[in-house]
Amino acid sequence: MSPTNSPTAKIIAYRKLFCQCLCLVASLLVFNAPGAAEDNGTPEKQRLFVLTDIGGDPDDQMSLVRLLTYANHFDIEGLVATSTGPSKDQVNPHYIKRIVSAYRKVQDTLELHEPGYPKAKTLLKTISKGLPVHDMKAVGEGQDSPGSQLLIEAADKQDERPLWINVWGGPNVLAQALWRVRENRSPEDLAKFVSKLRVYSISDQDNSGPWIRKNFPELFYIVTPGVNAGGGFHHATWIAIGGDKFHGRFGGADFSVVTNEWLDKNVRSKGPLGAAYPHWKYMMEGDTPSFFNLLDIGLSKPERPDWGGWGGRYELYTPRKEKWFLEEETRPIWTNVQDEVLGNDGEWHTSNHATIWRWRNAFQNDFAARMDWTIKTYEQANHPPVPKLDHPERLKAKAGERVDLSASASTDPDGDQLSYHWLVYEEAGTRAMSNSSTGLKHDIVGFDKDKAHLIVKTNRVMPPGKGTMHVILAVTDHGTPRLTRYKRVIIEVQ
Repeated sequence: MSPTNSPTAKIIAYRKLFCQCLCLVASLLVFNAPGAAEDNGTPEKQRLFVLTDIGGDPDDQMSLVRLLTYANHFDIEGLVATSTGPSKDQVNPHYIKRIVSAYRKVQDTLELHEPGYPKAKTLLKTISKGLPVHDMKAVGEGQDSPGSQLLIEAADKQDERPLWINVWGGPNVLAQALWRVRENRSPEDLAKFVSKLRVYSISDQDNSGPWIRKNFPELFYIVTPGVNAGGGFHHATWIAIGGDKFHGRFGGADFSVVTNEWLDKNVRSKGPLGAAYPHWKYMMEGDTPSFFNLLDIGLSKPERPDWGGWGGRYELYTPRKEKWFLEEETRPIWTNVQDEVLGNDGEWHTSNHATIWRWRNAFQNDFAARMDWTIKTYEQANHPPVPKLDHPERLKAKAGERVDLSASASTDPDGDQLSYHWLVYEEAGTRAMSNSSTGLKHDIVGFDKDKAHLIVKTNRVMPPGKGTMHVILAVTDHGTPRLTRYKRVIIEVQ
């Protein structure tokens, strides 16, 4: 088979054609109000570049194991070990190689369940390292590293898709790449380079993060600013992935599914990749939220952090300085915002942590199923349902009007029975919440059926109540473990 006729070449060609069509559709959109964006259709595979201080706290190793079970959702272009250890003078790419080697033993089994998993030999070529130097000491003339050069090469590829950079430790490898490009290129070429990057950083784990945000104000950056020493991690959105009641300091979540005991049963006992998943020291997988909103599950839209998803919800603004910040923020960033969620304890909770833990049971079940995929045949394992709307994903309505919702064409590949749950994600829309003083939200009649409807409430808070409303459909199968996939309906209230 010639390279141009291979399945891979055809997929690449189709992907490029899809990108061109998507750009054409985007140019024709008429929704220009704040918060009104292009339809939340099936996203293409995301480009991903990971900077990880792997080898210190075991949570990086845990997150890498989970990432590899979803490796078919990404084009992984960099797995770079950054400075770590008690003195931050180590880099440990051998930890990455060890986990990728475990993945090699299960990649063919994973491929039985979903297509598109990369070969381990391909992933091994993406492994690199930064300098064993912490903070801004690793930025400047003479501080280039294999990792920073690999990042520049990835961003320079002729690819219309953005490059998502997950920062699991300090971001000084990214800082050095930006410094080098600024030194060597024109302002126009620097701006083009920066425009290709999307950053999700797990707080500030060295002082290069604030430097990056200040010096490259146009860079797309998701972060809860601050360092752990000042209490910053307590306030971070990402801590809700598995934070306990000390490190996260929040209630309402189901903590039974993030314990080492649960992980022993559902992850560590399942084959060679599960065996590579260590016991947590402080909490489970602090870095995992950085790639959650990139997953193709129908819930999130990567370019719209304010829409929310498994990786949390964020809004674009300049936060006021807190005592745990390294320095004052000088520009808008995608950062903490609150959701109001009914907790596992039967109480309402309003916090930025709730934007992640509200999905906890779904994403833990999904991980357990993917670990099953590493050791079981297709017939032995469960697979996610396929929700399908019977109407467009964008609707228009006026206050007082009825909106009918339907997903009767939804299916399950294993033939399992399906359950439905419709909810209005009030915080994700641009229309003021229906009754902010009492927390009363839109009721959906038949919220647990495949067909449902709602009445768009008259908004007395901000007349005349124009804007968007987001309705989330969660379709859950009755397999083991139960798996959920989503559709998002956006109602433009006129």
